[in-house]
Amino acid sequence: MNSPKQTETDATPLDQAARAAWLYYVGGKTQDQIARELGISRQRAQRLVSKAVAEGLIHFRLEHTLSTCLELEAALTRKFGLKLSRVAPSLGDGVDPSLSIASLTAVEMERVLASPSPIVMALGTGRTLRSAVEAMQGMHCEHHKLVSLNGNISPDGSASHYDVIMRIADKVHAPHFPMPLPVVAATAKERDMFHALLPIQRTMELAESADVAFVGIGQMDDSAPMLKDGFLSNRDLAAMQEAGAVGEIVGWIYDESGRYYNFGPNLRAAGVRVEIAEGKRVVAVAAGTAKVTALRAAISGNLVNGLITDEATAAELLS
Repeated sequence: MNSPKQTETDATPLDQAARAAWLYYVGGKTQDQIARELGISRQRAQRLVSKAVAEGLIHFRLEHTLSTCLELEAALTRKFGLKLSRVAPSLGDGVDPSLSIASLTAVEMERVLASPSPIVMALGTGRTLRSAVEAMQGMHCEHHKLVSLNGNISPDGSASHYDVIMRIADKVHAPHFPMPLPVVAATAKERDMFHALLPIQRTMELAESADVAFVGIGQMDDSAPMLKDGFLSNRDLAAMQEAGAVGEIVGWIYDESGRYYNFGPNLRAAGVRVEIAEGKRVVAVAAGTAKVTALRAAISGNLVNGLITDEATAAELLS
């Protein structure tokens, strides 16, 4: 789906300048590509990027919220009853949408961690969350606690490349509690043995009590991240697809109604099953056409009550 285009009548000058700068600095697009994307001349695209810099709208982050993004946020909140909706400008076809939402997620994480009252923040793993943490600014948050929702051990025994708990702890200087477990255990018995360990029990209890959680959403088609990362076999994936699986959160697989399965790989999932308790915010961080079905199911099943995504994905969810 192409990113939304605006005309001179429905976009403010700052809106257009911010969008042009976003495409240039974050999307890595040339001025010719920006001109085609926005339906303007190359010269105007150049002037808009210059204006954004002069106005201080972007410093590798967008400091101006586009009106179209605000409208989509309001529409998502109304339609799905979300506690939090954040929409980043789309970067257009051919660009990984996680580049767009990573910086927006970083800003939201920083906002949460700016709280003067102690909180517990729980985190999933994955490519998008890792990019978000890398985009965060340094902070000193010794009064907060960070805890992982799932394991950080890959099938070959190495630390997962997409674990985020250590990276964010370095950025914000907060006490952190990793989950020294495989994402999916070899057997249910092995998973139960891990869970019987007292330090694991304490970490899981802390994760379950978190005030806010940020999680990625994994699709369950043939491009499933759990398959790519070796946590599911082709046989496992085919069986879950046959059962109607559409998505997963921290290794827990669910159907199109947002219900977790009680069989298959879920019997070996080693991390915390994400559920919304009273007063808790669970924020899904995902964008792209491949994520839409999984996102819609997670939202409708009340597995998440917050969303950070991009314009194109928001529009598909609302259609």
